[in-house]
Amino acid sequence: MPTIGWDEFERVDLRVGRVLSARVFAEARKPAYVLDVDFGPEIGVRKSSAQITDLYTPDSLVGRLVVAVVNFPPRQIGPLMSQCLVTGFHDAQGRVALCVPDADVPPGTRLL
Repeated sequence: MPTIGWDEFERVDLRVGRVLSARVFAEARKPAYVLDVDFGPEIGVRKSSAQITDLYTPDSLVGRLVVAVVNFPPRQIGPLMSQCLVTGFHDAQGRVALCVPDADVPPGTRLL
């Protein structure tokens, strides 16, 4: 595995956000939700397409904290302009489990 320097890691802006709303992304090719995520006053609310339908329902996502990359350029996914990348890990069955902080932290907090 290639190594990277600290300066390269710092370029990836990973922030905590709180899911304000989640709905089924009916137009997506693969099952997904559209999330509205609040990253606090500095960044604001951003939309994301998230393929996390195996382990989560829209109702179970509202109010949850998530970790997302907020400095990728927006990406058109069907009719949606995705503005951040919500992060997660594949479990043994290939389902995506969200990457989340294990304590309540303010939206917009940057990953160290």
